[in-house]
Amino acid sequence: MSIDFPRPRALSLALLACLAPLSAQAQDRAASPDAKTLDTVVVTADGSQVELPPAYAGGQVATGGRVGLFGNLDVMDTPFNSLNFTADLMRDQQARSVADVVQNDPAVRVARGFGNFQELYVVRGFAVYSDDMSYNGLYGLLPRQYVAAEFLERVEVFRGANSFLNGAAPSGSGVGGAFNLVPKRAGDDDLTRLTLGYENDGQGYAAADVSRRFGADRAWGVRANAVRRDGDTALGEARELGVLALGVDYRGERARFSADLGWQDHRIEAPRPSVTPVGGIPIAPDADVNFAQPWTFTDEEDLFGVIRGEYDLSESTMAWAALGVRDGKEHNVLANPRADAAGNLTASQFDNVREDLLRTGEVGLRTEFETGAVGHRISVSASFFDLDSQNAFATGARNAIGSLYAPIAIAPPPINPPVGDMSDPLTTSRTQTASYAIADTLSLADDRVLLTLGARRQTLRQSSYDYTTGVLSNRYDDSVTTPVAALVFKLGRQVSLYANYADALLPGETVKQTSADGTPIVNAGEILSPFRSKQYEAGAKFDAGGWGATAALFRIAKPNAIEEDYVVRDNGEQRNQGLEFSAYGQPVEGLRILGGFTLLDATLQKTEGGANEGNTVLGVPEVQLNAGVDWDVPGADGLSLDARAVHTGRQFANDANTLELPSWTRFDLGARYAFQAGGRPWTLRARVDNLFDRGYWASTGGASGANYLVLGAPRTITVSVSVDL
Repeated sequence: MSIDFPRPRALSLALLACLAPLSAQAQDRAASPDAKTLDTVVVTADGSQVELPPAYAGGQVATGGRVGLFGNLDVMDTPFNSLNFTADLMRDQQARSVADVVQNDPAVRVARGFGNFQELYVVRGFAVYSDDMSYNGLYGLLPRQYVAAEFLERVEVFRGANSFLNGAAPSGSGVGGAFNLVPKRAGDDDLTRLTLGYENDGQGYAAADVSRRFGADRAWGVRANAVRRDGDTALGEARELGVLALGVDYRGERARFSADLGWQDHRIEAPRPSVTPVGGIPIAPDADVNFAQPWTFTDEEDLFGVIRGEYDLSESTMAWAALGVRDGKEHNVLANPRADAAGNLTASQFDNVREDLLRTGEVGLRTEFETGAVGHRISVSASFFDLDSQNAFATGARNAIGSLYAPIAIAPPPINPPVGDMSDPLTTSRTQTASYAIADTLSLADDRVLLTLGARRQTLRQSSYDYTTGVLSNRYDDSVTTPVAALVFKLGRQVSLYANYADALLPGETVKQTSADGTPIVNAGEILSPFRSKQYEAGAKFDAGGWGATAALFRIAKPNAIEEDYVVRDNGEQRNQGLEFSAYGQPVEGLRILGGFTLLDATLQKTEGGANEGNTVLGVPEVQLNAGVDWDVPGADGLSLDARAVHTGRQFANDANTLELPSWTRFDLGARYAFQAGGRPWTLRARVDNLFDRGYWASTGGASGANYLVLGAPRTITVSVSVDL
């Protein structure tokens, strides 16, 4: 099947076109009485692509979130497992980035991208690259390595295979879950909030958050955010961050609309790198040691925008459309070390530049009707994604740089001639996807039973080009249909049981040229068919009104490419199965809980020649545990304390399971005090992460087949003061 992809559109033109006033009349929309209304619109938004579900009791998570083409759904109506974090939680914990937010989820662990400083997330034992997060429902729009928390109203964590719901993740991850980040909106009350903060050892922070509503019935809203971080961190890195964000929304009687424009510039000098072990796992050094070379840096600048609108064609039919674009530039000078079992280090220089131009979009229609006693909700959608990536790089010699426990600085080594033009790189890869989907949610037994059936037809197209000539060197083009089947059975208003079958879709691999013994591979250069991971899941959800809980059993089988008689086929398998449990809410007045556990059994199946058969997958712990409480101190009006423990079990650092990282536990504490002064509300916040300053290897792996180690962050103290003017 051939699909034509739209031609590139300029960011400014796209945004200006969609900021044109809509003709529908505005109307007020009542917020949930249990939700906070100062900073965000909290309209109950069943199926909406624009409006947000309200916060749950305690304000740390939401009552629902985005479920792909189905839009925003209530958690109890959703036949999948998810957790949706709010802006209140981000502010109270002084979250700096998405990684800080998802540390609260027992199903998620944070790792790092291969060779760089990209935040990477592991869900159900599978990596989710930051490239594959969505922003307001569209893939690839956010900065690739780091996303500041100040952009965000919600961080929605979806657990499980989701290629039907969202389309295949363009960078080839997302087998175990997905992340949707929701931009900020103007609330019903005007807001002017200024914040100043400090992080050891010298990192300053300033932020402004302003929103207004105006027009007939205050239908139009504008929200602007500006952020600056600058100075040295607890690691001795010099970090600079600049953020600007502007969001516009419209709430009409039949039309709803949002447009968001963001800019982020993030630079780190002497960033502490990952470590590749050679021959053994060295003992983790002190948490605050920095074994980076002083001449290394990473710099990333992105301008991105997304527009989304929906219109009620009738009381039962809604149409929507969205468009997003991103222009990104990266420049890195790296010296990623290798370490032997004694901790001795060598490092080689790697310089690279990258420029991305991306555009993506979707359209859809949803309608509801009845056939006898059966209700139907039909959802159809079509989407596209197009990323043009330009790259060039250069390498240098490997040199000794001391040890993990006593690193030394060296002069930058001589660099080899670059591969590609570092000042004007050529297009080296282009990723294109397109899909269309249809689903029917059948409502039976007075809405106590919800059965969803659907399918998505997806085209994956990838092209590779020579770094120096720009000539096409390899191309991949294939189409696959991914189905979904899901069931919700409501046992009254408090309990929902659910089950689902879903696929995750990954691009097929290009077959290597030779075997490990140097023998040519028979099908060398062949591009294998897309890898389809199959997921089976069943779970239960409980909602007591003040607190809630979810539990899920799941099994995911992911194909792997293996070599048999010098032919490479997708006959191998990685099987991840486990149990998830989460609890959240406010069981008693003034006490909020957030935590749970994940038990994982991730094994290698059908391995090459039977080697490592049944072994635990590299970098996947058997146990993940989170326990968080947030407490309003009785008798001390405005004072709240919070505590969190994060535990991760042992992780193997090779497929043979002969190298192992020990388990680790981290403790975090926080406090905040809200008071009135000068007729204005003020909030003081203080937080200590890694209270006991423990040095530990937090993760291994991240990129497929790699076993690099990431050292956990040291004790980090942050304080801030906010005032609403």
